[in-house]
Amino acid sequence: MTRRIAIAFLALGTTFCAQALEGHQNASETVFESLARSLGDFIEVQAREGAFSGTVLLSKNGRVIHGSAHGLASKRFNAPNTLQTKLNLGSMNKMFTSVAIMQLVERGDVRLDDKLSNFTDESWLAPEVSDKIEIQHLLTHSSGLGSYFNDTFWDSSKLAFKALEDYKPLIVNETSRFEPGTAYRYSNTGMFLLGVVIEKASGQDYFSYIHDHIYGPAGMTDSACYEMDQPVPNLAIGYAAKAENETGWENNLYLHVVKGGPAGGCFSTVEDLNRFASALTSHKLLNAGNTNALFTPRPEFHDESYGYGFRVIGEPGNRIVGHGGGFLGISANLDIFLDTGYVAVVLSNYGGAARPIRDKIRALITEVDF
Repeated sequence: MTRRIAIAFLALGTTFCAQALEGHQNASETVFESLARSLGDFIEVQAREGAFSGTVLLSKNGRVIHGSAHGLASKRFNAPNTLQTKLNLGSMNKMFTSVAIMQLVERGDVRLDDKLSNFTDESWLAPEVSDKIEIQHLLTHSSGLGSYFNDTFWDSSKLAFKALEDYKPLIVNETSRFEPGTAYRYSNTGMFLLGVVIEKASGQDYFSYIHDHIYGPAGMTDSACYEMDQPVPNLAIGYAAKAENETGWENNLYLHVVKGGPAGGCFSTVEDLNRFASALTSHKLLNAGNTNALFTPRPEFHDESYGYGFRVIGEPGNRIVGHGGGFLGISANLDIFLDTGYVAVVLSNYGGAARPIRDKIRALITEVDF
């Protein structure tokens, strides 16, 4: 009799556990449905009002909660954006470059305190400049260098810049505005030179290295630094409103680089970036220690919200890491919510259009998780 009672209680307990689990799952479903509906409604309004064109994806622990595409990838051919449309990332490429550097650190081919001059010669920078700059200064924007988007760039044919060495005339005369490591100054030149370090340390050209060691392991089949003077299937053109033009728009084809590089300007999809976030946080690209190094703010380099190539915001329990990108006709952002498992990707071929959606997602997640 006692044994029968025990078995009965065990069965009853199992039933209660199953019901509790089912109730938790149902509650999660309700939260996800509400989150997706609120986000979808917000994006629809942005798109309907002409404030957004592009793609959005929100996932949690690998499960896609919301994915949508809006507007036109090409106004000339009336081609709509889809979730598979490749959009320009702007500065989001800096994440890939930084992960690649940390891979080389992990392999022992690069040290964070190595001098830049170990990997460059005077055709890139004067030795008195590169001798003072360490790899970690480039990763944290504390090198004192500026941006190669200078007068020489704007006065040159964009066709002149494809391989990394083509950029030497834009960089060679740069100097540090301050003693490296003592202040923060966002630097496209600094991040670009990390690409030069990757080429020297790995023996591969930058684009091949990123393809083999970032895109490949992460399963990013629709990501690359495409050459814009060649036809690329399913690729969005960037646009900005311009009232004085007959069409009311201008595209960025004659303003942006023909081929992106270590500091930005390459292309990806929301689905590929979701895969990148998953590969990174599951340590498929780096071990746990070096992954955490990317996400650790570096106040010693005078910035509380930047790690190694990643922006870092939030507080314990709600940390967000990632990067944004922007230019005429380009607006992009990746948020990886380290503590809650969400990943939010917003890519737009309108300048500035990703930010309101990024902010809405952050607010919605705060409401449902905290």
